[in-house]
Amino acid sequence: MKSTGVLAVLILSTAVLQAGESAPSRLTEAAEVFGEIMGTPDKGIPQDLLEKAQCVGIVPGLKKGAFLVGGEFGKGFVQCRKPGGAGWSAPAAVRVEGGSVGLQIGGSSTDVVMLVMNQRGMDKLMTDKFTLGADASVAAGPVGRTANAKTDAYMTAEILAWSRSKGLFAGISLSGATLRNDLDGNKELYGSRLTNKEVLAGDRPAPEAAKKLIEELDKYSMRKSN
Repeated sequence: MKSTGVLAVLILSTAVLQAGESAPSRLTEAAEVFGEIMGTPDKGIPQDLLEKAQCVGIVPGLKKGAFLVGGEFGKGFVQCRKPGGAGWSAPAAVRVEGGSVGLQIGGSSTDVVMLVMNQRGMDKLMTDKFTLGADASVAAGPVGRTANAKTDAYMTAEILAWSRSKGLFAGISLSGATLRNDLDGNKELYGSRLTNKEVLAGDRPAPEAAKKLIEELDKYSMRKSN
């Protein structure tokens, strides 16, 4: 019970730190994160995975802090391909939360990128909340724009994930973390507390603040014509 209380305080404190960040500013940060990662060819996300991905999620500055109990809290966005693959949907705001018990002291901030690889994973994004690794399979993604991404783990996982912290970029396991709608973030962007399903499955215009992020996604993830 004590550990649970410490974790609750930890998540609350990191939530307060992010409360002052507006959704438009996080969209700008997400675009910068994705552009910087993909701008380093030998350390980026494999091109063939980007071309196959149904959705992309970016959480800039996922906060990690720990004192006996570790916790994670971050806000970011997911975007899915429009029907027929013609461009990207408007961004839907998400919250990533999770914790792990362990003897850890310290804190860090980590950028996280997730690729949703198939329809099953995409369907999970339309729900109010799901747990990575339990409700949707997740694997650490391979690094390198030309890396071989044809192993069974990468071909069968519903979600692939990467992290960047202190300049280091690598695949990461997010099993146990939860991903849920950020209704307040969607309200900032669209004027009402829309669910992610309403944003991702609809034909809602993207806000002006998402322009740079969509440009970055188009630049690196356009599918090749047959």
